[in-house]
Amino acid sequence: MCPEDSVQNMIEEWWVEDDSFEYDRGRLINVFLPHIGQIPKKLVAGGRPEATDHIHADFMIEPLRIKESQKKSAIPVAALPAFENEVNAIYRAKKRPALIVCEGGENIDEQLTLGKPKWQTAPTVLVAPYYGVDEGGSEADFNPEFMMRVRHCMYPQFMWEKLPVAGESILRFDLMQPVGRHHDAIELTAYRLSEDALIILDEWLRWLIHREFREDSLLFFFKEEMKKIIK
Repeated sequence: MCPEDSVQNMIEEWWVEDDSFEYDRGRLINVFLPHIGQIPKKLVAGGRPEATDHIHADFMIEPLRIKESQKKSAIPVAALPAFENEVNAIYRAKKRPALIVCEGGENIDEQLTLGKPKWQTAPTVLVAPYYGVDEGGSEADFNPEFMMRVRHCMYPQFMWEKLPVAGESILRFDLMQPVGRHHDAIELTAYRLSEDALIILDEWLRWLIHREFREDSLLFFFKEEMKKIIK
């Protein structure tokens, strides 16, 4: 059961079981997603054990600053080819629950992609990651007061959630990102949001992007009721 002071409690059925193999909007999935730091990092080839060795190399991890010029690596490494105006970014990543927010658009006619690199039109879905309330250990746990405010829908970028597979979590809309629409990239769970829950999701995205609500918005009604209770 969800707490009475959560918007999920206003919906008769928030999560529903679904054993299909479709990448539908509102589907709960598991996927490897990067930790997003304020300054990204890059992998820079620093040298080779032997001049003729093009497989092994020494690497350094350096900050990837937007205002610094990025030079093409002078040390060729077969596993990491260097291209003009490109870098090899590096991230920590973790397998975590996520929500498919957008199914990614229409399929492209194969005749339009013949002979072209796959990255131009490879299908993706847009997902938002969930972060477990206590997944980081005692020092990294979320502040209880912050959690209460999130549950009361005070921030458009955060939504409190009780997942059927991982317990109490926070959904971060501000970390939405594309993921390849492929079975080797996405693990489907047997759950998706109900049709009523999808209405709340759409209202939430409107709040996040436009900072406004429809007059009949259930999410807006809940927020206003919370303001009366929590001073």
